[in-house]
Amino acid sequence: MNPIDELRAARPAHLGEVPVDERTRAAELSYAMSQPRQARARRSARRRTRPVWGVSLAGAVAVAAAAVVVTGTGGSTPPAPDVTLPAPTRSTATPSTPSTAAPKVTLSAREVLLAAAENADRQPNRTAAYWHTASVSRTLYKAVHGGYLVWDRSRIEGWTPRATGTDQWSSTQTLDARPATEADEAAWRQAGSPTEIAVEIPAKSDEITLSTSPRPAETGHAPLTDGDKVFWLGRNVTMKDLRGLPSDPGELKAWLLRSYGGHSTESSSDPMSADIWLFTVSAGLITDMPVTPQVRGAAFRMLADLDTVEVIENVTDAEGRQGTAVAIKQKVKKKAPAKKYDGVLENRLIFDQATGRALANESVVVKPGGYQAAFEPGTVWNSTAVLEAGWTDSKP
Repeated sequence: MNPIDELRAARPAHLGEVPVDERTRAAELSYAMSQPRQARARRSARRRTRPVWGVSLAGAVAVAAAAVVVTGTGGSTPPAPDVTLPAPTRSTATPSTPSTAAPKVTLSAREVLLAAAENADRQPNRTAAYWHTASVSRTLYKAVHGGYLVWDRSRIEGWTPRATGTDQWSSTQTLDARPATEADEAAWRQAGSPTEIAVEIPAKSDEITLSTSPRPAETGHAPLTDGDKVFWLGRNVTMKDLRGLPSDPGELKAWLLRSYGGHSTESSSDPMSADIWLFTVSAGLITDMPVTPQVRGAAFRMLADLDTVEVIENVTDAEGRQGTAVAIKQKVKKKAPAKKYDGVLENRLIFDQATGRALANESVVVKPGGYQAAFEPGTVWNSTAVLEAGWTDSKP
């Protein structure tokens, strides 16, 4: 059985249909996929509500173990300066400049995030009948025969109603599996150009089969859970909750932390620092939730106040778009169900500097381990590229 089907089979029928942002979904499924199937089935009875459709393969197929990172500290965030970002430059070094040229301005990681917050604040604030999102998720695998790397891709689309008493809609489609690079394509051809590719899942000493052909999209609709719950943000929330979130970064942080219990979003037995928890939840808030521009700006200001995050400029996402990334590192488990951690991932939220809008989420291998044991450091192992996130009056 494909791992995505395993997850769906383990999901109790009584759970509702609350949409979950891609970053949180990936974090939860990371822990789920690192455990034996029986353990996943037992734990699923305690899981918070989630949709039966729209589960990204980026988070569902052989995902990393639960995140445990160094605990960070936060504090009050000063007002963001009135800054317009210059052309992308390295924020970690100050380049030498000839005396005849105008000096280049190099912003710190904090200044970059505060400037992004200012730009996010300036975006128009409007609503419509549905909050519509579309994204393409990719997960990297190593072929069993030939050793080449393969991207497995899926498209996820959702329509969340602004009004209660209306169904929410979703569509999920497995697109295809394709060699990751030209060298990988040459190795794939050398292996006979198979249309069905067996790939490794290192942490489970297992394999699954991917297809180079797309599958039909799976669509569905259902009433809102409890009649009004639309997303998960540390807990199930309503559209009114999301539209009423505080625009002050300190108040937003306090609001979010009311749902933090010292552990991951998936398991109470898996420790997670407040910083990584806040990063996970706020990255989803920034990426694809129908919050006001001012709340999105507050989330950037809150991230700017975390000592454990860094900014990486001149990052190109899987769709070829260039942006800036805010990143945090996490440890991954050696092998399920072991409790030791030997790998390190860097989670990145890539955003457009000019607008503060999210472009993509990525997981990059820093130290191979767990499900990423087959990949070299620096490899983008998993990504979700945001194609659209905005209001529409068009019905699904």
